[in-house]
Amino acid sequence: MGANMILEFGARMSFADGTQFGRAGAYELLSGRVRYAVDPTAPAYQNVVDLGYAARDAEGRVTYTAEFCLLKPADFARGNRRILFDVINRGNKRAVQFFNDAPHSNQPSTAAHAGNGFLMRQGYTVAWLAWQGDLLAGGGRMTMNLPIVGSAAEPVTGPLRAEFIVDREGVTCLPLSGNVVTHSYPAISLDTTAATFTRREYADSPREIIPPDAWQFARVGESGTSVASVQHCHLPGGFRPGWIHELVYTARDPRVLGLGFPAVRDFLAFLRHAERDAVGTPNPLRAPGACVERVYGWGRSLSGRYLREFVYRGWNEDACGQRVFDGVFPHVAGAGRVALNYRFAQPGRFPRQHEDHTYPSDQFPFTYGLAADPWSGRSDGILKRPATDPVVIHSQTAAEYWQRRGSLVHTDAFGADLPEHPRARVFLFASSQHFAAPRGRPLLGSHRNASNPLDTAPVLRALLTLLDRWASDGTPPPSSRIPRRTDGTLATAEEARARFPAIPGVVFPAAPNRLFLLDYGDEMNAGRFTLEPPREDRDREYAVLIPMVDADGNDVAGVRTPHVAVPVATHTGWNWRREGAEPRALSSIIGSFLPFARDAAERARSVDPRPSIAERYRSHHDYIAKIAVAAHALAQAGLLLEEDVERYVERAISDGWPPDLTAVVGGVGDTP
Repeated sequence: MGANMILEFGARMSFADGTQFGRAGAYELLSGRVRYAVDPTAPAYQNVVDLGYAARDAEGRVTYTAEFCLLKPADFARGNRRILFDVINRGNKRAVQFFNDAPHSNQPSTAAHAGNGFLMRQGYTVAWLAWQGDLLAGGGRMTMNLPIVGSAAEPVTGPLRAEFIVDREGVTCLPLSGNVVTHSYPAISLDTTAATFTRREYADSPREIIPPDAWQFARVGESGTSVASVQHCHLPGGFRPGWIHELVYTARDPRVLGLGFPAVRDFLAFLRHAERDAVGTPNPLRAPGACVERVYGWGRSLSGRYLREFVYRGWNEDACGQRVFDGVFPHVAGAGRVALNYRFAQPGRFPRQHEDHTYPSDQFPFTYGLAADPWSGRSDGILKRPATDPVVIHSQTAAEYWQRRGSLVHTDAFGADLPEHPRARVFLFASSQHFAAPRGRPLLGSHRNASNPLDTAPVLRALLTLLDRWASDGTPPPSSRIPRRTDGTLATAEEARARFPAIPGVVFPAAPNRLFLLDYGDEMNAGRFTLEPPREDRDREYAVLIPMVDADGNDVAGVRTPHVAVPVATHTGWNWRREGAEPRALSSIIGSFLPFARDAAERARSVDPRPSIAERYRSHHDYIAKIAVAAHALAQAGLLLEEDVERYVERAISDGWPPDLTAVVGGVGDTP
């Protein structure tokens, strides 16, 4: 298994100041780079788009590199012999932050970075490997060095669509990728007449042509002058805040981004099965009498979509026919999969109601079990290879139902409930938003309402524990906790609006992010998009539904964490863009925090139909007691660990009485 891989170790250091994490003992952090050399004609690599056109070395192999990192027990034999592979999100490490209630860090080293130590106390080895080959270095991001298809003399070209949305006045220049952390595919020429540049107010608004002489392929130099650049778009008149600016141009020099799938497959297969790499370097996850027994993959948002595509496309079978991941845990992925293995792929983009609305990510199939697609006549599902399919725990928040078509994970194209797949469970984190940082606070930013601060990290710890039991000894987790049409907890926007309270100043959305059949051209199955922008067939729509709400506006179904079951506010999975930046569109994947009045007098003054905090709870002690009851109920259902029951109670105590409902000014800071 190590024949085509070489591990080059860089730093090796003690983690968390040598803290002893129970039976697992002290931990260490290893980092470096993996060098791959693959035979592009080998069956294990045949599905990588454009691999056959990449340059080869003297032995006929395609070479590339990827950064890796391992956080492992210093004595591997003392750990639980399980890898938790954290699929990095835009180059960022996330698992320790979310499972350990730790501050985010791409270079974890201190005791503070260990947070509550959960993953270490369990004995996990946390592994990371770069897979997104269009990222630029910086900020501790993990990157790859991938081959470019074509040459300077004979470049490979094709149509590419770039989208730009800014939230403030005065922005005149942007990279073609739309951000400063992602590589931009260069334009084939500086001629703006060969490109089409438009702007529109909303995704379904008519496009307005921006004349070729009103913009340039250029960047702004240090002196403020325009400098020609095939990787930048310069609009001297400025991008209009909130408007969608769309540039379709001929790009060149695609990278073989699809190697991000076999890179992970081969790395994990090596860690699990190999003794040494191609030059004799020992596998760091081997000890006398101890080797890796189970491998789990966890990813949130983009990296959760990666896991869904990884399994769907068959990458969970390694080159020797063995299973790679025993269990996968996509979190806040919605119904999407990552569009990675394509020429000129832009995997970081994902469709929302306003932003990147027609970019590829959400295509049939959406479900884990087999489902029928009325538009193509196909039946398909993500889990269709019983010999190598993992068990799956899929978790998502209310925001995924509103913006990421989350209902399609468990319904058919028309919105009817589908049976639960025996190897998959789906859990709605009721009323939560996409980015639910541990111990978060409501924030103000480029959205109208304060953001949703619900803390759902404790449920992640419980679900990982259930996933381990399921994969290790076959103990199934509890049944899925999702809204369903059959019991009225899955609804249309019109149905939910009729139930939502008339909160002063709050407008309930008319619809979630809708999904119509999209046509990217007849070469999409070969990994190429030939229609940009794609054709959107408005006569063929997939039903996207949302959770039904209770009288307070909180979700009825799903995993209702204590702060939803014992509320002091309405928490939603939706928010609005702020005034001046297209306020009739939903604000990305951010939820809302709409606090109750403190007492009956305040409620009467604001004409709020929701009972006030003082009308709901007799005292702080009464509130704490109710939080404890709700937490214990989740623990009895297997959806909360006992240690987290105490954490919820402690938070209820520390929040004071009445709890501080003040929003903090600042940005949300998500990496979706």
